[in-house]
Amino acid sequence: MELLPSLLAQLRAVCATFPDSRKGRGGNIAVADFGLSAFALFFMQSASFLAFQRALEKGQGRSNCESLFGIGKIPSDNYIRDMLDGVDPALLQPCFERMERLLAAPPLRASFARLDDRILIAWDGTEYFCPQKLGCPHCLTRKRANGKVESYHTLLAATAVAPGHAKVVPLFAEFIAPQDGAEKQDCERNAAKRWHSRHADRLRPLRPVYLGDDLFACQPIVTMLADAGDDFIFTCKETSHKALYDFIDGAEPERHVETIRKGKAVETRRYRWITAVPLRDGKDAALVNWIAFEIFDRHGAVKYAIAWVTSLPVSKANVALIAAAARARWKIENETFNVMKNHGYELEHNFGHGETFLAMTLATLNLLAFAWHSALDIVEPPWQAARQAAATRSSFFAHILTLTTYVVFPSWRAVLEALASFTIPPELLQTQKIE
Repeated sequence: MELLPSLLAQLRAVCATFPDSRKGRGGNIAVADFGLSAFALFFMQSASFLAFQRALEKGQGRSNCESLFGIGKIPSDNYIRDMLDGVDPALLQPCFERMERLLAAPPLRASFARLDDRILIAWDGTEYFCPQKLGCPHCLTRKRANGKVESYHTLLAATAVAPGHAKVVPLFAEFIAPQDGAEKQDCERNAAKRWHSRHADRLRPLRPVYLGDDLFACQPIVTMLADAGDDFIFTCKETSHKALYDFIDGAEPERHVETIRKGKAVETRRYRWITAVPLRDGKDAALVNWIAFEIFDRHGAVKYAIAWVTSLPVSKANVALIAAAARARWKIENETFNVMKNHGYELEHNFGHGETFLAMTLATLNLLAFAWHSALDIVEPPWQAARQAAATRSSFFAHILTLTTYVVFPSWRAVLEALASFTIPPELLQTQKIE
């Protein structure tokens, strides 16, 4: 049991660098305890975790906040919000850089590497908080049909994905928010440019291939990636790329056809591609490789059709692999946003808005908890054994919450062993008041 204690030690060190707004009077709660307490809610998948631990501390004289997360004193919920409001989420970037290093090394790399040992990083935007009437310097605004102006928060997520793999690993997000000196409201494309300028050089060891929807298949993004020597696969719709489709209209593409059997079902997969296609009108248009992919049922009816543009060289030998990588982009919506909004992380829940950074910092801590869970699922044997014993993900976190509500465990290893064996160590029952 090495990874989780190491991750927590780094997080505590990072949280200790948070600004202290108490103006010199300090207090009996360490600055790091505020960040760790907020993170514990997301890691334990329970907005009530701190309340349970405060009650446990009254009965036992100590709590799992101290023994598992290294929290010296549990702050009140409002105190946490007040202290974290001034914390720029960029301060948490070192914790995500740790995830990047884990992805660059086995066994995470072995799990995620595709297309000749490359890591696929999907980009996509999502709304994570809508305070409506409230506002902060980082809120976007929109006008509803009834004329009311609404405030909301959005981020551009960057997530490591892989076809054939159920896990995803979120990386540091770029928040879509008003920018100094900008007249227009911020957007996903601008956020992608900022994200790339801040993180791409550091991610070179991953040899990334960037995935995105049709929004990113545009001259500025493609040129940015080409100039940096990076590769991409972006969805390319005919409705938004008229010049490209006019260029290939009537051209004879190369083809590859596969027949796939799934039990009794049979489907045909057809790949077509044309190289060096201009992305738009104009002499300066970026040249891309176009791939069309279709799935037919046994009667020849089209079940699924999509097309992409890519910087990767395409051939009969690799077109199916490129298409599989491209289709993995959906994992940022299904295995990332859907999980974070509907399966425990409650990303859209009102954990707090604040006046400065609070909503952004809480969202970042939530993403970090998800990234840790994914890494632990793959590389930490005691965690894997406890997860397997619980059968389902929801049961696993329900069991953790139940155990830690009534028993103070000395370490994460002790918690996970209790979960895996469905027993509480006798020495803990003997030394604690269990009612």
